Amino acid sequence: METKQHTIESLMHGARKQECCQHILTLNALDLNTLTTKLAFERLERKARDIMATFKQRNDSWNETFHTMLLGVLGGMNNRNAMLRLSERVTNNMLMRENSSIVKLEALLLGGAGLLDIYGDDDYLTLLRQEFTHLAAKYDISPMLPGEWQLTGIYPHNHPTIRLTQLAACLLNRDFTIQSAIQCTTSRKVYEFFSGETSDYWLQNFIPSNNRSITSYRIGHLKSDLLGINLIAPIIYAYSIYTQNPTTLDHAIQLQESIAAESNRLTQPWTYAGFELHNAVESQALIQLTKEYCQHLRCDSCPLACWLTR
Repeated sequence: METKQHTIESLMHGARKQECCQHILTLNALDLNTLTTKLAFERLERKARDIMATFKQRNDSWNETFHTMLLGVLGGMNNRNAMLRLSERVTNNMLMRENSSIVKLEALLLGGAGLLDIYGDDDYLTLLRQEFTHLAAKYDISPMLPGEWQLTGIYPHNHPTIRLTQLAACLLNRDFTIQSAIQCTTSRKVYEFFSGETSDYWLQNFIPSNNRSITSYRIGHLKSDLLGINLIAPIIYAYSIYTQNPTTLDHAIQLQESIAAESNRLTQPWTYAGFELHNAVESQALIQLTKEYCQHLRCDSCPLACWLTR
């Protein structure tokens, strides 16, 4: 493709039309790789700042920080804030102390979320409610209200009952802590880390008074990849900086290199223009470029603009 000389002014003029989606194709392979790596690290640094803020809120506990960030990602767009509130009521420490029993784990998570109240009565629900009554007194848990959750208009796989019972299955008899999380340096390891399967009971009964069921027992590859991109890679990066262990900083990028590229409203204009995405490093780079530079007309400090105007 023919190279054209650009100015900051001309780039700003075309920024709202995302004309740089075409301009980026003029970079050679080496410059393009340098650019995407730089932007991917920028995005990790921004997420690391959010993680460190949570770290301070959780009394400098990495396990509680990981727990909070995990629930936030599991909540998705619709129930992120509710999941974050749940993480304050039902802590990683409580779950690890009770993780020898799936009944206790489900009682803590669903009872603390207030979601046991949306279901009728049967032997298993009675058992969970009795167990939660005991655990709530033991840990001084004040349960949430069901109304704090969005329970309709969402994909069945993202229903909070399904996500919380999947989490309970992941926690059962396992060391679900920061040290385990930072060992997940490939997409396969992330998928195996979140390998717990929810029970047949909840697959059939997660929606009250409804015979609708789903067939997915565990967190799928798509959600696992999102956890790798938005949770595991950033927490590896933040933990490496905190522990001053530079040898593991690159593990965050290596993990994202092993994950398929994202396709969403922020990456699609670039791919429609002909940019071929190979992995999550490149998709995260384009998301960073769009959100932090293009949308704010920050062409004067944009790393892509630096290449285009030199």
